[in-house]
Amino acid sequence: MANTSDISRGMILKLDGSLYTVVEFGENKTARAAAKVWAKLKGVDNNRSIEKTWNSGDTVYPVRVERKAYQYLYKDDTGYSFMDSETFEQVTVAETMVDAPQFLSDGQEVSVLINTETELPMSVELPDKVVSKVTYSEPGLRGDTATRTLKAATVETGATVMVPLFVNEGDSIRINTKTGEYVERVKD
Repeated sequence: MANTSDISRGMILKLDGSLYTVVEFGENKTARAAAKVWAKLKGVDNNRSIEKTWNSGDTVYPVRVERKAYQYLYKDDTGYSFMDSETFEQVTVAETMVDAPQFLSDGQEVSVLINTETELPMSVELPDKVVSKVTYSEPGLRGDTATRTLKAATVETGATVMVPLFVNEGDSIRINTKTGEYVERVKD
């Protein structure tokens, strides 16, 4: 058990039978009333985002989570399959548990968060940035670089990303998996 002074960004808490990760937190102090601790929480096992306020010193229930390296294998009717890089044990998770499934490519390393109480996977996180090859893109017009004009490009995973005009088919690009935005062109 812990109290509100132990809350930190990224911590996973158990509230009303559901698991939430702390996105942001802070403390409100007033002259007359006791201090309050607030947190913005994002659901781990559901898609809800909530805000919660506690009195300073209240008890919170953190969940111990282990982060393990897994490798993406394939997708089928049961979900996405991953293999533990150390024990070669396989797990299958639903699409809702993967943070950016459109950017998954065969053999890619990901982090799987495992609840140590139940030994079950809670979510799958891709690296912050991934490199992918552009498989289709309309050709850009030469000399049209005065403005930051973007065009749609399809990458090898099937996802569509908005890229600058100078990116062509066959180029490798780095993509931010959290926002789905183009970051830079990568030399092969």
